[in-house]
Formats: sequence, structure tokens, C-alpha cells
Amino acid sequence: MTGVKHFSNVKYQLSRLCDNPVVLSEPISKNTAPAIIIAAKYILEKSGEDPVILVVPSDHLINDTSKFVKTVEEGKNIANLGYIVTFGIRPTYAETGYGYINITDKHIGGGYKVDKFVEKPDAVLAEKYLESENYFWNSGIFMFKASVIMEECAKSAPEMYSKLSEFDFSTSDEIPFTEYDMMPNISIDYAIMEKSDKIALLKLASDWNDLGNWKSVYDVSAKDEAGNVKVGHIIDEGSKNSLMYSSSKLIATIGLEDTFVVETEDAILACKSDKTQDVKKIFEILKKQNDDTHLVHKTVYRPWGYYTVLAQGNGFLTKMIQVNPGQKLSVQSHNHRSEHWVVLEGTAKVILEGKELILSPGHSVDIPVKAIHSLQNPYENVVKVIEVQKGDLLIEEDIIRYEDMYGRV
Repeated sequence: MTGVKHFSNVKYQLSRLCDNPVVLSEPISKNTAPAIIIAAKYILEKSGEDPVILVVPSDHLINDTSKFVKTVEEGKNIANLGYIVTFGIRPTYAETGYGYINITDKHIGGGYKVDKFVEKPDAVLAEKYLESENYFWNSGIFMFKASVIMEECAKSAPEMYSKLSEFDFSTSDEIPFTEYDMMPNISIDYAIMEKSDKIALLKLASDWNDLGNWKSVYDVSAKDEAGNVKVGHIIDEGSKNSLMYSSSKLIATIGLEDTFVVETEDAILACKSDKTQDVKKIFEILKKQNDDTHLVHKTVYRPWGYYTVLAQGNGFLTKMIQVNPGQKLSVQSHNHRSEHWVVLEGTAKVILEGKELILSPGHSVDIPVKAIHSLQNPYENVVKVIEVQKGDLLIEEDIIRYEDMYGRV
């Protein structure tokens, strides 16, 4: 289960690990509860059985996979007893960015009956939780029988459960936008876990790290003799215990200590190492100021791959386009712009006014205004192309589609 902009990349990566992976694409973000419940409904319909489902967020790092697998096997036994299993992490410091779970003394298999889920605490409460033996970090990893999560959804989130009949996967794996947009925007913790009396916690035996913030990235990264993590084009003089991350530009740092500097194509972040969770506050400020920075990115993901805007000016726009293996752009035309493509990497198949062209790196082609065309990649390696647009109206809406393998016609 992933967002629509990541669908192609997720499926491409999974296809290297297993044959014919099933990836469901959320047309709009609605938090974890709708995603998990829709996936459970899909599995129930397609399997015709009542399997145990393991839910694992994608941004976790686990190195000791053998211990993780062992814990999952123990969790499966508890899930088969009719419980929703959550995998708890023993706190190692007073983290204020994680939710916590309080357990009881009642044993269930190798786990414990859960008393309650606790919101992200302040520093004082986090210290108390750290000292207690009954509080664990909420990893967000869950395990349950499909029928159990459906029953708990019906009891705890009847509004969401009532909408499930709108989703029919008998003929298509597509999640329709209109129906999904009607689902509540709520996490699985709020919707079900905090209300259910069928929650059991199992201690995660393996290592675990949530890579959801830059502090976590720093913690798991290789450091130099001064405790610094340097990624990209970095020149540093005398800094200690800091992270410098550059995606494109030179970052020059002098005498920093416990500081993170992160440069991406959209923005630059500089903060103390213990303040990385506060980046959410900046996001909220941008929203209140109606600043499009929190919405608009230079890199835009599409079902076939992605494009990055390199330069833009009066009457021109330049992109770098990547088309993933086996993917292709729609057969289309434009009323207001011409395009010039130069292949940088891979082999591109171009359809232009009914003619087929095969272009290798260094070769180029002109796409006149209103010409019907398509950029395709039927090969095993990615294709990268520089696209230069010229015209009086350079917007994504200037696309007339005639054929499309992603159903956008």
C-alpha cells in the first residue's frame, strides 16, 4: 500500500524481490487506518481465506532480520488466538517524538495484554516512561487475522466500516478516488487500537530504528572521528557531532556542534540535533501563510517514473525525465508547446506521428506543436531524457491524451 506518486517506484523495487507483487495505490493520503482496512479487505476478497496479516511501515531499519522473523512467528501464534498484536520497543532514551504503549501484567502467549496507548509525551513524562518497566515505544508494526481487524473496525470505526462496500476488487485493483476521498483521515491507533480490548504487545527482539527524522538517520549512519555524518558535497572545518547532507549544492560548515544542515532541491533545514521533530512546526507555519512551498516540489512522481524541473524562464522549461523499465508515457499532444528530447541514459523508444524511433544516449528528437507522440521504455534499464519545452503556455494541463496504460484517458 503506497501513495500514488510512489506507486511505480515501489512496484519496480518489489519486482526485484518477488514475482508479480501486488501494490495498491492510494489516490489521496488518508492516514493509516483507511490504508490498512482497505488492504485487509483486498486480502480477504482475493485469498478467500482468513489469513494473518503483518503490517510494517516502510521507513524502519532492522538489521537483525533473524530475530525479527522469530518475533513475527511468535506474533502469528498470538494473532491466531484472535488478538491484534503490536510490537513494542523497549525505550533506550526519553523520546518525545514517539507514541508509547502501557502494558498490564496479564500474559498472552509470549506477550502482554495492553492497558492503553499513550500520546507523544512531553520531556517530563518521557523520563517517567523510560524509568518504568511497563511502557514501550509504539513501533507501528501490527499483526492480526483479517477477520479480527474487520470486526474491530465495525465496532470502533463504524463510519469507515460502512464505506467498505464501495470498494470492489473483483475486476480491478484500482482504488477509486471519489470513494476513497470519503474515508475519514485518521490513524489506525486513533480509529481502532486505542478503543479495542483485543490488543496484545510483543517485545521486539531485534534492533529497530524509525528513520522518520534526521536524528534517526544520523544515529544509524557511519561517522568520522569527530562524530560527523557527511553526505554529498561537504567542506567542514572543526565541527563535531553534526550531520551535513547535500543533494546538489556545496555545504560549507565551520565550528558546528550538535547541528544538522540538510539541503534539498526545494529547501534548506538547519537545526540543533535535538530539534528535528520540530520541522512539523515549520510545515504548519507554511500552511497558515498559504505558502505553496509545503505542496510544490521540483521533482514530481508519475506512474511511469518522475521528472525534475531543472530550469524555467520566459517561454522555456527544462526537465530531466526518468522512465522506469517497462513503463511509458501516454500517447499525447500539446497545443501550446514544442519539445526537444535528448537521451542521457538508457535506450528510449519514441513514437512520433505513427513512426517508431529508437534513440541511444546523445541522440535527440524534436516534437512539434500538436504532434502526436509518446516516450517509452520497453527495456530493462531506466531511461533518462532532458526535455526542453518552448511555448507561450508551459503547464501540465496542456496535454491531450489518446492512449494511456494507466487509465488516464
